Amino acid sequence: MGFPITGLYASLCGLLVLVLAFQVVRQRRRFKIGIGSGSEKSLERAIRVHSNAIEYIPIALLLLAIFESNQGNTYLAHAMGMLLVIGRALHAQGLGSNPGVSFGRFWGTLFTWVSILVLSIANLSLFFLGGQV
Repeated sequence: MGFPITGLYASLCGLLVLVLAFQVVRQRRRFKIGIGSGSEKSLERAIRVHSNAIEYIPIALLLLAIFESNQGNTYLAHAMGMLLVIGRALHAQGLGSNPGVSFGRFWGTLFTWVSILVLSIANLSLFFLGGQV
């Protein structure tokens, strides 16, 4: 069995992670800092943006893959995959441009958490109730 839906959103998340990693490398080269942030605020923020994506994306994609493998509803799978990608992009833009509260950071976090919450509940429903979710 393949995972075409998860594959789509994992690929989009993978591209986002590469863009974020490139931003870290660009800042490291700019300030000539090989490890850590050297107290450079822009580098510190780029590291956190990348790290935050790395912290949330794997669990969301794992939940999506499990949901897909258990033949969960494809529309729900796509909706949660899109919500995850949009959420991570919004969060990266928001935190990357402003260390405080921002539209992108708030909605990006909310979208990410909602996708994880919905997929968790959907997987539990499939397990305990059986049938199609």
